[in-house]
Amino acid sequence: MLTFYQPRNPAATAQPLQYLSESQINRLTNSFQSWFDQKDISDAKRRIRGRYWLVFLTLRFTGARISEVVNVKPDDIDFRNTEIRLITLKRHNPKKKGSYRIIPVPGNVTAEAANYLAQYPYMKDKIFSINRSNFYKVFQERCIESNIPKEMAHPHILRHTRAIELLRAGVPVTIVQDLLGHSALTTTAVYLKISGQEAKRILKEKKLI
Repeated sequence: MLTFYQPRNPAATAQPLQYLSESQINRLTNSFQSWFDQKDISDAKRRIRGRYWLVFLTLRFTGARISEVVNVKPDDIDFRNTEIRLITLKRHNPKKKGSYRIIPVPGNVTAEAANYLAQYPYMKDKIFSINRSNFYKVFQERCIESNIPKEMAHPHILRHTRAIELLRAGVPVTIVQDLLGHSALTTTAVYLKISGQEAKRILKEKKLI
């Protein structure tokens, strides 16, 4: 039976916050791409898989909630500047409904979307409006293939992973807050604590402390 992951505010739980390592996220991305690029499948399957591939890429490089990504329309994609506009869903701040944020993404993300729309122009209004239950199932299958632990095999892990990735790269926490659509800096600050713990482990491994 497929188990649905219920995302929680990291600041509201004492459970360790999990995220994928660089090798894990690379394996998962390669698994999704190979699944999409499979040669011996029908055009109908390729059309469906293409949408899941685009949703995965958008989740992976925006750090967005899946509920935000499934609301993306082609008009929200700036192909020239490689940016995606997301409606920010702030559950605890209903007065700010309808606010949005602009997320820069790698050029290959918008290029994949452009290629898909060129091949299936009649899917323009449905490109991201996927069946979420099916996507969760596919995501778990790709995680199994990528040797990722079951407890980490949920789409929200990409949000945590992107946050850690940005902070590791030296992106200021306030910018990470804006990119993730966090209403409070304290929520984003949880990732700083994780990065600090990792830094200590690395320093010990290198015998620098």
